Amino acid sequence: MYENGSGPARGNFEAQLDASIKAAADWLKANQKPEGYWVGRLESNACMEAQWILCLWFMGLEDHHLRPRLAESLKKTQRADGSWEIYHDAPAGDINTTVEAYAALRSCGVPASDPQLAKARDWILSKGGLKNIRVFTRYWLALIGEWPWEKTPNIPPEVIHFPNWFIFSIYNFAQWARATLMPIAVLSARRPARVLPPENRCDDLFPGGRDTFDYELPGKPGADFWDRFFRTVDVILHRLQSFGAATGLSFGRNGSVKRALEWIIEHQDADGVWGGIQPPWIYSTMALFNEGYALDHPVVAKALGALDDPRWRVDVGEATWIQASTSPVWDTILTLLAFDDCHLNGDYPEEVEKAVDWVLAQQVLRKGDWSQKLPKLAPGGWAFEYKNYFYPDTDDTAVALIALSQFRNEERWREKGIERAIHLGVNWLIGMQCENGGWGAFDKDNDKKFLTKIPFCDFGEALDPPSVDVTAHIVEAFGKLGLGKTHPSMVRALDYLRREQEQDGSWFGRWGVNYIYGTGAVLPALAAIGEDMAQPYVARACDWLLSRQQENGGWGESCGSYMDPKLSGRGKATASQTAWALMGLIGANRASDRDAIEKGLAFLIERQKNGTWEEAEYTGTGFPGYGVGATIKLGDPLLEERLKQGTELSRAFMINYNLYRHYFPLMAMGRWRQARANSA
Repeated sequence: MYENGSGPARGNFEAQLDASIKAAADWLKANQKPEGYWVGRLESNACMEAQWILCLWFMGLEDHHLRPRLAESLKKTQRADGSWEIYHDAPAGDINTTVEAYAALRSCGVPASDPQLAKARDWILSKGGLKNIRVFTRYWLALIGEWPWEKTPNIPPEVIHFPNWFIFSIYNFAQWARATLMPIAVLSARRPARVLPPENRCDDLFPGGRDTFDYELPGKPGADFWDRFFRTVDVILHRLQSFGAATGLSFGRNGSVKRALEWIIEHQDADGVWGGIQPPWIYSTMALFNEGYALDHPVVAKALGALDDPRWRVDVGEATWIQASTSPVWDTILTLLAFDDCHLNGDYPEEVEKAVDWVLAQQVLRKGDWSQKLPKLAPGGWAFEYKNYFYPDTDDTAVALIALSQFRNEERWREKGIERAIHLGVNWLIGMQCENGGWGAFDKDNDKKFLTKIPFCDFGEALDPPSVDVTAHIVEAFGKLGLGKTHPSMVRALDYLRREQEQDGSWFGRWGVNYIYGTGAVLPALAAIGEDMAQPYVARACDWLLSRQQENGGWGESCGSYMDPKLSGRGKATASQTAWALMGLIGANRASDRDAIEKGLAFLIERQKNGTWEEAEYTGTGFPGYGVGATIKLGDPLLEERLKQGTELSRAFMINYNLYRHYFPLMAMGRWRQARANSA
């Protein structure tokens, strides 16, 4: 395919490109759901299965039909060294995931002498043991009697009463943190435990004995006043709670728990889960059960029933995986973009029409949590999942608008209200813009770093501040819809994007791995809004992408780049990341990049199999694990110690979106074909 190693042979390249596009589009046609949407599997880590095993035990459902199947999935995903990992081929395992998987298997009756468990135990102890586990893992051990509740961070349910203007209002936490915080506050207030039977307890994780073990949460290196203040407050809250339990004084706590439960019930999604994600789903189910809601109560029954919904579970042989979330809206609107980029709407009219109808029906036209801070803003966003009406997000909304924009002038779609849908979506996004000019995912100005000092907040991200990639998608959407650079919202957004550019020319990727994702999002957005692509800052971004292209023509980046700057734009080449880099370069439209672009396309063409691509690597990001939801100063000597994570990303949450390997390459190929046609 190459002549003198300089680039693809011109003779058959165009024909191969066309054939690859056709094969990929046919694959999508074959994999569309009858309702009109597309959805791929969302892979994460073993905590999903381990926690459901423990949840079912806690609820007295040790004989639940899924427990052995979930246990089988844990056995299949253990690393050779005995640990479990956060992302595919991570350089090391994760102690939190490993401890939770170990406890889950013990609860299923797997003996401590089992070879797999013995390896897990040895690995855990070699990493410092339970002293180094996170807050959430401590909660799970407390729920099964393996950890004293008094030594877990206290979350008082009274926070439900805090007004919106108060710093500690639940609406100052990120969507995912808020929805998780409320049920954990209920559990923390009651301190329940269903203790494992003696033969299944995790005694071997306490080699020096339970009585001599130090259960205290380790202090943070370089702790400041607020770190110490909140640790002191936590001690006081625990003492008050213990005093109330001993004296029978509730201090109005029962009323707070009741209101928290009401909030939880009000926020249940139509499909039975909460927040469209696993943590609030599982904690809310346990909180309700512990407060006396029977297994056949409609809310609890619906929550447990979702475990058997094929949209949430994945069965392979004797094993079952529970997805952390589902991405039907995201996958469908990106598929529609791919069809449009390849000018294939006319070739797949039935599939496209069903998909557009489905997308229009998914617009969220009711007010969610975001309206607590913006009560006068009309709804109009789209959510990520099937039935998540409380939490539409700006990223899905932006891409939905891009997908719909191609149909807005067709009379049949105008009759179905497409123009109104676009109008509502645009107005909602404008109203959600943050003060610094960017956009967060779910809320406006959700950036109060003060909250991350609370001991509870040692997980992934507690906040949802603006990010470059989400902002770029919104800028691209507004450009496609005809809003120019002079629109006040775009002036602020472009200024934000310029400020956020890294010194090497790249942009950080908050919701995808990583700098390739961020840079690949910004460049097409700048082109769509009419930015002068000959400017030096654009050239720096393109040059950075070129510097990261590999000899095989592809691009790749390890999840470890979130902690190691040397890994920026470096890692095993993947189909999705190659596509992002290509879309960035194609958007910049520099003649000098043609050979590099075609070499990247050749990488995709050569690796296509049966119409699609294989990609085991995780290129999606849930949480980088920084706590603050934004970029941080990598290279700080205290950082790794404070975060308790290196490139294994113990605090992070990484994702393999199975369709990223498919529609993004198709988009890149289509955009290049169109660019060549326009220049002919």
